[in-house]
Amino acid sequence: MLDYSMIILRTIFLYALILAVFRIMGKKELGQLSMIDFVVTIMLAEMAVLAIENPSSPLLPNVLPMLVLMCIQITLGFLTLKSKKFRDLVDGKPTIIINKGKIDEEAMKKHRYNFDDLLLQLRGKDIRNITDVEFAVLETTGELSVLKKEKKKTGNLTVPLILDGIIQESSLESINQTNFWLRQQLRKRGYTEIQKISFCSYENGQFYIDLKDEKK
Repeated sequence: MLDYSMIILRTIFLYALILAVFRIMGKKELGQLSMIDFVVTIMLAEMAVLAIENPSSPLLPNVLPMLVLMCIQITLGFLTLKSKKFRDLVDGKPTIIINKGKIDEEAMKKHRYNFDDLLLQLRGKDIRNITDVEFAVLETTGELSVLKKEKKKTGNLTVPLILDGIIQESSLESINQTNFWLRQQLRKRGYTEIQKISFCSYENGQFYIDLKDEKK
């Protein structure tokens, strides 16, 4: 005979536990979940269901894997904050699908992203024609970020040139510039050590530069 009171109590406890786990792991909108975040969410849900469906089983063996997953996520979160390379390995990199109005079919094939997917996401942003798009970037969450031609002209897109002290060669190529040009521009502004720059972006001829551990 089922002990309904035990099922209710376990459900309430596991609900509170999962809520606490997600609060500890950090807040993210559903559309911003990475692949790993999504997998962990599914696993936690499955573990909770198993614990509720078996009220006679000890609770600790069901709770322990959930706590282990939480610790793994916290550790991964810490490492991705510290290392750009590790962040790219875990979360992947954003991919330019449309660059200056030209579709990169190789990039689409690499991510198994077809024209139906592209048109569907463009329609979701009230864009009916690909020719209206200047840039489209497929984010690591699967979201498509779009810059329309009529809103900004070529060259006005904010381009990240340095991330965590590492020059982004692909970004330099997108604005038809070189590593030497970037270093020259930085030296003119008094920045000689690339590794000390946390973030550097370029937009419409203007640089935004933020140093690592810079005190405000």
